[in-house]
Amino acid sequence: MERIRMPRSILVLAGLLAVPAFASAADPVAHRVLAADRGKGHIAILDADGKVEWEMANKHDVHDLHVLPNGHILTHTSSTNVVEIDPKKKEIVWKYEAKPKEGYKGRIEIHSFQRLDDGNTMIAESGNTRIVEVDKSGKIVKQIPLKVKQSNAHRDTRMVRKLVSGNYLVCHEGEGAVVEYDGDGKVVWSYKLDLGDRKRSDGHGPEGHGVEVFGAVRLENGNTLIAGGNNNRVLEVDPKGKIVWQIDQKDLPGITLAWVTTLQVLPNGNIVIGNCHAGPENPQLIEVTKEKKVVWTMKDHKTFGNDTASAVILDVKGKVIR
Repeated sequence: MERIRMPRSILVLAGLLAVPAFASAADPVAHRVLAADRGKGHIAILDADGKVEWEMANKHDVHDLHVLPNGHILTHTSSTNVVEIDPKKKEIVWKYEAKPKEGYKGRIEIHSFQRLDDGNTMIAESGNTRIVEVDKSGKIVKQIPLKVKQSNAHRDTRMVRKLVSGNYLVCHEGEGAVVEYDGDGKVVWSYKLDLGDRKRSDGHGPEGHGVEVFGAVRLENGNTLIAGGNNNRVLEVDPKGKIVWQIDQKDLPGITLAWVTTLQVLPNGNIVIGNCHAGPENPQLIEVTKEKKVVWTMKDHKTFGNDTASAVILDVKGKVIR
């Protein structure tokens, strides 16, 4: 694994999914990482030295991953199945299977989900054009309809998060828009991506450019940080939709952004960016400061290939926004 190492705290390993403690501030940056790659057919954890610490087969195109407070992993194993995995036993201990809603007979794809504070699980069902919250038995206890011009099971949604306010922040890939819904399904805020003075072009790699947005998180200052998907950019927009900060495709020296997916805002303000489909010459994960200084990368095309769409930094002490 190729990594950039700059002065900062190194975090010591302490068990499979435990959070290590900080060491000397003179030590270099190093992260443990949980990530998934369809091409390699697995979910895996790399230790701070880049060695495989744990892995489990999963050939699905994983678009979301979570480590739960009990150390279990929440992910999906097919287009319709969300699962909770006990990593020590490598066993599925909870499962939800999405089925067509009443009056719908088409395909369903799940791209995002989230374990909520009340123990329920939020799941975005593309095709069904809805968000559901399900209890531990898998019973749907709440439904929120989504508004799209034309439903598409593959493109209705990508990343979806329930906010502290109780609203839902939804990335509508096919619409090229990030939309905030209230608990009744009413649109209360939206932001539509543009091409950023570049022409639309086809392709999943760095040559492809569009507005098919992947991810978004709400920052503590009220702004929204957006992973542009094939927009090849990271954007921070204020509540009025003004871009107040961004990283463009070639802003980072020696790195080209392709399909921008994962976003993690660390307690120190640094941002970890997922860079999918960018090819072996580019890292799959990049940690940058708000001054756009690269302080760490994960570039490991042996363990994780060109389809690393979702990842979790495991060794951070403090609140991470993702």
